[in-house]
Amino acid sequence: MAANGSSETAYGSEGNNTGSRKEMSIAASVVSMTVGIFSNGLALFILVESYNRLRIKSKASFLLFASSLVVTDLLGHLINGSLVILVYSFHKEWQTFDPRGAVCGAFGACMVFFGLSPLFLGSAMAVERCLGVTRPIFHSTALASRHMKRLLALTWLLAALVAVLPVLLGRPYRVQSSRSWCFFHMEEPKDWLDVLLPLVFSMLGLMALMLSIVCNAMTSCALLRARLRRKHHCRGTSYHIEMICQLLGIMSVSCVCWGPLLIRVIMLSTRARDEPASLSLLMVVRMATWNQILDPWVYILLRKAVLRKMFTLLHDCCGPKSRFAQRWQRSVLRSSLETSNSGFGPTDCRLLGRLPETGIKSIA
Repeated sequence: MAANGSSETAYGSEGNNTGSRKEMSIAASVVSMTVGIFSNGLALFILVESYNRLRIKSKASFLLFASSLVVTDLLGHLINGSLVILVYSFHKEWQTFDPRGAVCGAFGACMVFFGLSPLFLGSAMAVERCLGVTRPIFHSTALASRHMKRLLALTWLLAALVAVLPVLLGRPYRVQSSRSWCFFHMEEPKDWLDVLLPLVFSMLGLMALMLSIVCNAMTSCALLRARLRRKHHCRGTSYHIEMICQLLGIMSVSCVCWGPLLIRVIMLSTRARDEPASLSLLMVVRMATWNQILDPWVYILLRKAVLRKMFTLLHDCCGPKSRFAQRWQRSVLRSSLETSNSGFGPTDCRLLGRLPETGIKSIA
């Protein structure tokens, strides 16, 4: 876009920053990036170990998407965190280290890509689990491993397309009023393209969140109906419960962290032209960055071993009359035996259902 005076460069006006509040320091950025890298690294180690030792096809597909989500969050922390440290090290004087706007363009594209990718991956995981629980025959026959990998590549490709769309349409990313990050042209958009681009970003993100909510609700209802009707009593469903707990955790974190930013962008894009510009988006952006820190802890904390301990503690608190923890232990034991012994027959499964509680506790 051609510059029309010094106040309309890619870096905005200097006068608009006189009353801005203090931004986070380099130390805070380093601490946040370190915590994010440690969290995602630990979660990736756990997921890779589970992926290598598990032989259940549906669980392997879920772990493929979960590992890809953690890798995306890890790369987002490394790249965006490094760019933030670079900006603060130059005291946010963009004209000094980025006179042509290349760093700003890369910063904005990374913000969009690493923002949409976790939302898309979360919705793809929710759809995959919904099909695996509600349509297990279709899932096992039609959705092969190569289809899952193609879907994974498609989600990344769609996020990358939205990220480079402003550059392709001649609407480069701009430094925001806080001068610490780059995003779409949110300050007094000039034409319909300046309004459309942030709307595309926000609407796609909200659609991914809504798809996750719908699919997770359907999966949860299907599992609940199956347990109430005592279906699949010869098949371990503990891994289904583990996956749906993790999906619900991812969905909750995404809604809390990304929901305010997506709604705020829509509000700023559709505001009246004579309406004054809002305050900085920095607060909701900081909330969105916590998504990459909290996501890995969903896989760290909501594992089968941790959930089993939680149910055991709940059983101890509720007293011996509660049978929920005992059912969970039986389900976990059946699932473990099914995955470790491929020759486990239906007769053995029926015998397992008749095992006394003391025998199950001793084996567990």
